[in-house]
Amino acid sequence: MLCKKLHHAAFRCKDAAETVQFYTEVLGLKFAHAMGEDHVPSTGKYSPHIHIFFEMDDGSNIAFFECPQDEGEASGRDARTPGWIQHFAFEVDSLETLEQARRDLLAKGLKVVGPTNHDDFITSIYFFDPSGHRLELTVRTCEPQRYAQFEAEAPEVLALWNETHDWSQRAKVFGAQTGYVRAPG
Repeated sequence: MLCKKLHHAAFRCKDAAETVQFYTEVLGLKFAHAMGEDHVPSTGKYSPHIHIFFEMDDGSNIAFFECPQDEGEASGRDARTPGWIQHFAFEVDSLETLEQARRDLLAKGLKVVGPTNHDDFITSIYFFDPSGHRLELTVRTCEPQRYAQFEAEAPEVLALWNETHDWSQRAKVFGAQTGYVRAPG
């Protein structure tokens, strides 16, 4: 496989210092690197910016750019995309850790949605960072052997979607036990 793991996902932030404070003090991530340029290295475009990185235990990072002279929304989100879609999900090690994180976030004055059970695949909570990025803390809640089932079903799920664009038709593929694509409720 060409891609070994996530190195970083990058977003725009409103204020680098506020972002560092949030990701280190609220989420406990390591502030691992900061660099700045007057020009974008890959394009040569003039755009003074700072690029900051926060490292997780596995070495992957979430990164942000503060670029105050560039136009556009600080979140960088497409205005036509519903707000719940674009988010960054961090995996935690247990339901107990997830619940403690929820209590800690609430105690710090953040609004938290969840816990939300995603069809016994994962359980998640959701909240926002100071720049308005939607964040998710999630924990895997199914047996490891189900991941092979999800992988095997993925082409069928995509084919059904391409054919119908209607999840009410999922029983054609999955019968009464619909797996990951089960409707909420």
